[in-house]
Amino acid sequence: MTVKALMPAPILNLVAPLPHEGTDMHATETAGHVRARPGAVSPVIGHGLRQGDVESAHRRSTRTTTPGIRTSTTATRTTTTRALSSAPEPSADSTLFEELVAAYLDCRRTKRNSASALAFEANLERNLCDLHDELASGIYSPGRSICFVITRPKPREVWAAEFRDRIVHHLLYRHISPRFYASFTADSCACIPGRGTLYAAKRLEHQVRSATQNWSQPAHYLKCDLANFFVSIRKPVVLQLLAKRVTEPWWLDLTERVLMHDPRHDVEVRGRTDLLSLVPPHKSLFNAPADQGLPIGNLSSQFFANVLLDVLDQHVKHRLRAPHYVRYVDDFVLVHQSPQWLNHALADITAMLPARLGLQLNPSKTILQRVDHGIDFVGHVLKPWRRTTRPRTLRTALRRLADMPAEDVFAAGNSYLGLVRQASHSHTAQVQIAQALLARGHCVNATFTKAFRKTPT
Repeated sequence: MTVKALMPAPILNLVAPLPHEGTDMHATETAGHVRARPGAVSPVIGHGLRQGDVESAHRRSTRTTTPGIRTSTTATRTTTTRALSSAPEPSADSTLFEELVAAYLDCRRTKRNSASALAFEANLERNLCDLHDELASGIYSPGRSICFVITRPKPREVWAAEFRDRIVHHLLYRHISPRFYASFTADSCACIPGRGTLYAAKRLEHQVRSATQNWSQPAHYLKCDLANFFVSIRKPVVLQLLAKRVTEPWWLDLTERVLMHDPRHDVEVRGRTDLLSLVPPHKSLFNAPADQGLPIGNLSSQFFANVLLDVLDQHVKHRLRAPHYVRYVDDFVLVHQSPQWLNHALADITAMLPARLGLQLNPSKTILQRVDHGIDFVGHVLKPWRRTTRPRTLRTALRRLADMPAEDVFAAGNSYLGLVRQASHSHTAQVQIAQALLARGHCVNATFTKAFRKTPT
């Protein structure tokens, strides 16, 4: 796809220049900063792009700083003069644009065909330049959000920011997350590269085998869940934790803008409005106080939640000295040989959460029992010497494969086969899904790992 500029004058180059004779070194250095695959970006954004706007070799921008004018080595474009806010610009302004392009490439990876992404990409160069100007001058403000309700596995509100705001979320995440991840414990999972549900399940299995000496000794586990977690998050508490490590004034100002933004002030409710009544009032962001609650569905919300709950992780590991502990978002498990020690830990955590984080445990989801009874965690059930898929997940998969439209069965079937294959003992579940796919007219290989469309005769 070729994107044509809407203005008569040539405009800025927004991506790493393509290597060619005489400029290979310059292109390689620029691509290293943007972290893009060589040759994979330019055809997407346009064929009329030129190099020379950002001189990565010297880490500085070649554009002039005259208000109202943006220049490159080959073009000049007139823009609207904007008043600067009190927030200072980044210390290395040339890197901001490069980071913004990299954040855009990350953001579009799974949102390429969405309506907001297509609208943004239709005038990509101007939209990125305008977004960069707003960020650099300190006048950026998040826009409208979309709210809709999902019903599986239970009714829940999902808030989706505009595509340009999601780019800013990725920009902020890419810049500040490494400094926090460096101090996170190895038992913290979710929204951390390489630490998804499979990592959490295997980590818990490792912890249980260690506590029980490979299932040869008795042990107990304490499983807890935070009540109404995302709606109960207090933003000022999160901001204090972020400010301890985000020391650059400009980045701290952007962090505060994203965190403290209240999406309820400008929201479009989509889908069936009657589904909103299915969400319990205490779990709806619409009913939360002004300085409380993060929208479910944004990358920034997941990251801020991890920063907040790192306080819990550090408390459990260093104050309680729990030898075996795993957390996935707001669900966490402690394993110990002594049930009395786990009861003491429960009392300590119950007192610590409201005092330091303003959170509370859900008493109806607090479980203390022997590990050989089975631990249901992140869609897996852990029992002696085996880890299987949660029975409810398997029942839901079989029911959906039997009822969904024929054109969706192939993709869903392969997805479910991949899901159950993550368990160490999943042969029975794979056979059941394979039988459901055969009943819908598809073929499955001999190892029950992949489905194929049946060739019409």
